Amino acid sequence: MRHFHYVWVSLFSFGLTSPVFANDSIENSESTATENVETSTKQIQTAKNPRIEALKELKNIKAKDLKVNANATQPESQKDPLQPLNRQIFAFNDVLDRHVARPLAVQYKEKVPTDVRGSYRQFRKNLGEPWNVVNQLIQGRPLRAAESLGRFTINTITTLGFADPARRMGLTAEEENFGTTLGYYGIPSGAYLVLPVFGPSTFRDGLGTLVDSQARPQKYLLEDHDGIYWADQALGGIDARSQLLDIEDVLQGDKYAAIRDIYLQRKNFAIAEKKGLESESLFIEDDLDSTEDDVPEDNQNNNTDEMQKDDVDTTTK
Repeated sequence: MRHFHYVWVSLFSFGLTSPVFANDSIENSESTATENVETSTKQIQTAKNPRIEALKELKNIKAKDLKVNANATQPESQKDPLQPLNRQIFAFNDVLDRHVARPLAVQYKEKVPTDVRGSYRQFRKNLGEPWNVVNQLIQGRPLRAAESLGRFTINTITTLGFADPARRMGLTAEEENFGTTLGYYGIPSGAYLVLPVFGPSTFRDGLGTLVDSQARPQKYLLEDHDGIYWADQALGGIDARSQLLDIEDVLQGDKYAAIRDIYLQRKNFAIAEKKGLESESLFIEDDLDSTEDDVPEDNQNNNTDEMQKDDVDTTTK
């Protein structure tokens, strides 16, 4: 606050050395100085208490802003009206990530063999299959539910869930959650929301996360073993973070906005895919490369021969 005294001393000195100024000029100078001091005070308070200022901006949020079905193409004011608060929570999560989650994920990836990490990841996914079945039945997709139930049965009986022989039998995985189920029935997502620790979400998916947390088999299998349960949850989070180490450098510019738009686009794509609707792919792929990868080598050779024949025929003509 000392620099405020300097401002007043300067103004006082200026007044003493300029007696030719009219009284109205002095009054204008004093009022301007007062406004500058008040502005400086507000800026300092904002810098010291950014979270308080972010919370104050919540008073401008209207009920209609929370009923939006958020997607990446909407204006920020529509899909992310809580942005000031979200950015504060995002900054908090980022500090936790840089100082705790990421270092642990790096060590986990370096010290734990790939096969062990893969088996543990598959074991956790297999435990989630019964909840996938429930969500698929709620969505009115009994055939897909039967496929997930078959995956759980085969993988559990053959490998206790540590491997995925069901995939080699043509039974593909499809992870579900209650937030996606709500979106399947057209319930709006609400505004974009950043949850402490959990990260990107929406009002609808936040409710879904709460329901999902009560549907984990570990919650009941380890009901009397809280230490093991929370250790499993922590290890699951570290494993999930380790899978992002190779792609985190892709994010450029405003990291907050990039993660938000990717999350919203991915969620809308997943819901549209389950409904059988056409939706743009989340990632831009080279169509030529992907086509060549999908075509067997023999077919590629045949296609090349046919193209050469067509060129010869065209030249002859």
